Amino acid sequence: MSAFDVEQFIQLETTVWQALVDGDPAADAAALSDDFLGVYPSGFAGRTEHAGQLDGGPTMLTYDLSQARLFVVSDVAVMLSYRADYTRPGRRGGPPEAGAMYISSLWCDRDGGWINVFSQDTPVAEH
Repeated sequence: MSAFDVEQFIQLETTVWQALVDGDPAADAAALSDDFLGVYPSGFAGRTEHAGQLDGGPTMLTYDLSQARLFVVSDVAVMLSYRADYTRPGRRGGPPEAGAMYISSLWCDRDGGWINVFSQDTPVAEH
């Protein structure tokens, strides 16, 4: 099996987060496969729904990715799991909202390039 660098996949994942901050649906969609599946507390989403959330502008203000772990599934599939702490724009002009999720993203090498095919977000439980 090939050696993989966790930083390579953090960089790939960062492209998705930066698209959310920039409000850039094209950049978001470019990082996701046509058959992408997202599993979120709100339900399932495909590539169109994930990128479509940016039609109204940015959905994130800031983010910090930490505690990254890499699980190599095969020579062409890697699961990146990490914690994301973030702030979202406030609802209806309210103050920004802070949150945290544990996220697992499956990146696959398709046609010579890495693409995100699956992501699942789990809210961090407050103790």
